[in-house]
Amino acid sequence: FLDTCRLAEKLGVTRLTLLAGLPEAAPGDQVPNWILYPFPAWYSERYEWQWEERLVPFWREHGKMAEDHGVRLCFELHPGDMVFNPEALFRLRSAVGPVIGCNLDPSHLFWQGMDIIEVVRTLGDAIYHVHAKDTGIDHHNVRVNGYLGFKEFQYHADRAWLFRTVGYGHDEGFWRDFVTALRLAGYDDVLSIEHEDPLMDPEEGLHKAATLLESVLMRRPPAGVWFE
Repeated sequence: FLDTCRLAEKLGVTRLTLLAGLPEAAPGDQVPNWILYPFPAWYSERYEWQWEERLVPFWREHGKMAEDHGVRLCFELHPGDMVFNPEALFRLRSAVGPVIGCNLDPSHLFWQGMDIIEVVRTLGDAIYHVHAKDTGIDHHNVRVNGYLGFKEFQYHADRAWLFRTVGYGHDEGFWRDFVTALRLAGYDDVLSIEHEDPLMDPEEGLHKAATLLESVLMRRPPAGVWFE
């Protein structure tokens, strides 16, 4: 991590995209533990231990390293990670400082049931980087088994959701609303296309995603209010 921060400074790179991480749930444990339910009561105790004894101390130290080299940390809100939604991001940010921000990837938020436009409005100036990646929901599988569950990614027809090329999970109207919300939030930077669509060739997917985003992006700054 320190070597990466040093290299970023030399290259003039000011942002690193990464995950916050997932620790064990008690000293001596050998595997990470993603706790999502407050019952039995000891789950809550373990969850707070993860935050206070592992996550916050780690990122206070490493956040200082990043700041010393002029780098901001852009955490992707990712399931299986301690920081998987805006609430968790703000908890870490309040403990560490504004060196912590968000790498906003809507694909991970769709299947958690979040309203992406509301997420953008809530995150505001904590958005430091943005991925353009879509998710398609299989409503039949959701109605039967819900969003959660362990299903390998190769079983396409049996999963509740799949990562999709931009436009193949949510239509152009959503992506217009998305870039508009980003502009309202003050974000005027990269939309980084990330291709993980198992149903489409990567080169074809990249072309289709770029074509759709090209049609909805607003490249010029606004000219001002109409009555001036």
